This record gives sequence, C-alpha cells and structure tokens, in this order.
Amino acid sequence: MVDLLKYLPTTRKETDLRGWDEVDIVFFTGDAYIDHPSFGAAVLGRVLEAAGYRVAIVPQPDWHGDYRDFKKFGKPRLYFAVSAGSMDSMVNHYTAAKRRRSDDAYTPEGKAGARPDYCTITYCRILKQLYPDVPVIIGGIEASMRRLTHYDYWKDQLMPSILVDSGADMLVYGMGEQAMTEISNVLRDKVQSTKEYLHRIPQTAFLTGDQSEIPEEAIMLASHEDAVRDKRKHAENFRLMEIESNKIHQSPIVQSVGNRFVVVNPSYPPMTTKQLDAIYDLPYQYTPHPKYKDKRIPAYEMIKWSVCMHRGCFGGCAFCTISAHQGKQIVSRSKASILRQIERLSQLPDWHGIISDLGGPSANMYMMHGKDMSLCERCARASCLQPSICKNLNQDFEPLLDIYRTVDKLPYIKHAFVGSGIRYDLMSEAYARQLITRHVSGRLKVAPEHCADTVLKIMRKPSWANYLRFRDLFLRINKEAGLNQQLIPYFISSHPGCTKHDMMSLADETKRMHYRPEQVQDFTPTPMTLSTTMFYTGINPYTREPIYVARTPEQKKQQNQYFFWYKK
Repeated sequence: MVDLLKYLPTTRKETDLRGWDEVDIVFFTGDAYIDHPSFGAAVLGRVLEAAGYRVAIVPQPDWHGDYRDFKKFGKPRLYFAVSAGSMDSMVNHYTAAKRRRSDDAYTPEGKAGARPDYCTITYCRILKQLYPDVPVIIGGIEASMRRLTHYDYWKDQLMPSILVDSGADMLVYGMGEQAMTEISNVLRDKVQSTKEYLHRIPQTAFLTGDQSEIPEEAIMLASHEDAVRDKRKHAENFRLMEIESNKIHQSPIVQSVGNRFVVVNPSYPPMTTKQLDAIYDLPYQYTPHPKYKDKRIPAYEMIKWSVCMHRGCFGGCAFCTISAHQGKQIVSRSKASILRQIERLSQLPDWHGIISDLGGPSANMYMMHGKDMSLCERCARASCLQPSICKNLNQDFEPLLDIYRTVDKLPYIKHAFVGSGIRYDLMSEAYARQLITRHVSGRLKVAPEHCADTVLKIMRKPSWANYLRFRDLFLRINKEAGLNQQLIPYFISSHPGCTKHDMMSLADETKRMHYRPEQVQDFTPTPMTLSTTMFYTGINPYTREPIYVARTPEQKKQQNQYFFWYKK
C-alpha cells in the first residue's frame, strides 16, 4: 500500500492525515507533481519542508469555472508560490510555426490542455482575485526569463516584466531554493519592516513606485516604453543585462515601466557542493504522486533513471537560457551524493539496472571551474569556450571519469549511459574513449547546429572544423573498439544571421555526409536570449550592426526545407 505521507500533500485528505489545521505555503504548478529532483516544485517543496514549513502542492489546477482547485487549501499562513512548470507554457503549447501542439509531456498520458497559455499570469490573477491580501511569489523558467522587458514571439511584441501583468508581489529568478527559504523565514518571523527585508533578498525582483527603494549602485536600463519605441535601446538593455548576469559579483538592475520600477536584485554566489548535496539528499520518492497511479507521464519516463550531477553551463550559446537561469558557474554534486541517488534508484520496484543519463546541462562540464577563481570573479564573458577556450578553465576530466568507472563497477548496474548533451569542443582522448566505448547506447547525439562559421560565430558555437575533428575521433574509436555506433548531429534553421545561402551550404554538407535529417529544429525565439533579441531587433547587441533575420513564416519554412534535400 502506498504511503501518502511520503509525498507532499495535494489534497485536504492528505493534510488531515498529517493532522495539519493549516498550510504555510501552497504551490501551484503547471506540471503534474512528480517527486523527483528534476522537477522544480518537488525540489522547492522538499527544501521548504526540510526547513520546517508545512507545504502543499496543487498540480495543474483547473482555471475554469468556480476555481475550486485554487480554494482547496484555503488561505495559507505565509504565501502562495506559482510556477508554470518546467517549461515556458507558450513553448510547451506551440511549435516554431505557432501551431498548437497536440500533447504535453508533463501531463498524465501526455494530454494537452492541462494548463493555460501564459500560465503564471493566469494562476496569479485568480489567486489575487480570491485572496487579495495573501502574498504571491512567482518563479520557474517562465517567470525567470520574463523578469524584465522581453520579446514575446507569440504576440510578436515587447512585453513588460511579468510582474506587471501577473500582479505578483515578488519574483524569484533562477534556481530558487535559497531565495524561497529566506522569503519564508522573513514572512514567518514577521520582523519589523518586513517589506524592506524582503526587497533586499538576493535573486528576487519586485515592482515598486517608491524611488527610495532603488539601490544607488543599480544599473539603469532604458524604460520599457523607450525600448518599445526604439529597438536599439532594447538591444542595449539586453547587452547590459547579459553582461551583469554573467558576473559572480553583480549589481542590481532597474527598469522603469509606467510610473513604477522593476528592481532585480543580484543573484546569490554560486552554491557549494555541500549545499547542492543537501538538496539532492532530501527524501524524494523518485516517482509521480500516487494520484497518477497507472497513468504514464512522458516527461517522467524520460528522466526516471537519470542522475543530474551538476548545475550551470559556461557554454554561453546565444539561443540557450541555461546560464541565464542556472548560472554560468558549474556547481557540482559530490561523488558520494551521486552514488547515494543511484542506490536509491536501484531500490525502486521496476529497476532494470540501467541509468539512462549520467549528465547535466552539458554532461562533460562536471567539476570544471577556473584555475584561479579570483580571475573568474572579475570576468563577464558569456562563454568560457567561445570564441576560444579560456586559458584559466580547468579542463580536468578525471573526477568525471572516476564517477563513470565507479558506477560501471556497481553490482546492480548493467549500463550507465550519458544522454545529456556534450560539448565536443571540450574533450580529451581519455574522456572520448570512455564515453564512446562504455556510455553510448548506440547513438550519440551532438549539436553542431550549423556548418557556416559566420552563423556559428553568432550562435557562440564552435567551428564546423571542430565538429569534423570530433566525428573523425568518434569513428576511429568505434573502429578500434569494434563498435558500430552512430553520431547524430542536430541542426537549427532560421537562426538570426543565417541566410538561404548558408542553408544551401548546410544541405550540401549533410548530403556529402550521407546524412538525412528526419526532424530538425526551426529556431523558436524564447524570452531573454541573445538570439531572440537579434530576431526581434535585427541588431547584434554587441556589434550594434544590422543582422539578417528570417522572420516571416515563408522565409522560415524555406530555410527548414533545405534539410530535406533527399525529398522531391
């Protein structure tokens, strides 16, 4: 029999089983509740539970009708927490061609329609209507990447900070464990000047009409209204924001919108290994909540047997939000913590001895950092790999190889694969040999994204020659080991700076390699990336020069079709 007390409560019945007369914090999330450290609501709920708070979760509440899901726990003692889930709800719902998707991987049986468009805003407005005096804190990827003026691809316009349209009281950006704990402590203790204390918490943003709340050292961006009027000002806003977010020691960022100001506080310093271990050592059940019994949740099936070994990414790809959300600095778990999770996974009833992914945002960045961290503390580079690998980067693969070898020797492990993306411009012969001979399940997927170096430079990706060298290395190691594995390259069409002539070159390259892409990615502009800023403005924010953009559906479709040269 399933013990409901092992999960965070999702119903009144479950809080009654605990003997609770009230809840401190109620989470609303656009995802199903999966008690696994790959899902934000589970992580934050467990962190706050460990800090002594009574936490409940309302997964995928019905936002139609009488709002009964929003009322089920009543008024919490401290606040409501709102997240759209593990994806931006608009990316979750729509393709690059703005067609409605027919499924949702984060919903039981993959059914679409379990969350609204602009999920964070919808949930907040309902909560503010029902409980106007209860604080609402927003976070997750959707809120995090929309904390300042941002381009919304689906409305094709610049939108102000999500704080404006949602009516939320505070926004937590990035990985929110530290900020959420501190917010909870301040509201619990009801200290004098609670608002003043809250507005000093790192890694948060808030909206204020009081100019005295603007820090003297703040970087002032062009106003939302000026950014709407002048695309160059929006491009410059992004440049300033990205430079600041890539620093270890940041300054506050402020932007006016109407007669108010959005204040974005600097982030916390990178976590320590000990802090990250403590988060992953919490009592997750590594399964969906029992309410989903016998229902398949595709996103869970994908990560069920995976182990995330670190956070952060110093690759700095122009179209990626990982560093903007998780940070550029790598924060790694200890070997002991990783092995403890693998042992817990091996005790699940349907364990078959296979780890699907020993990975992270970029699987081969584990334990990598600056040789001299004092230099990193003065650095604002977006990428430690492009345009060249930083001389201060410690490229020691031994800690990662040690984990691979140790896991391979565990008696209950048949195979341990690496399913996360790898950076083939960050490679050693020893690492490549271990990866290719022991941890590839037949196909290794990598992401060169393009072959034209002019486009790759804009993407902040390594040159095509770098990919070809890795391909040769892959083929050589396979031959030496008597293996017949495939290298599967991923590409993007319609990225800013990519012309139809660049796509013709890519078609020629894939034809020469006898590679027939079955599915390719058409560039989708998502909030708060360099690529999206270039897509909207037609300007490279760093060079201030115009850049070609395939903007219309016809232009994007034409570029995408070059991949399918083998079809009539």
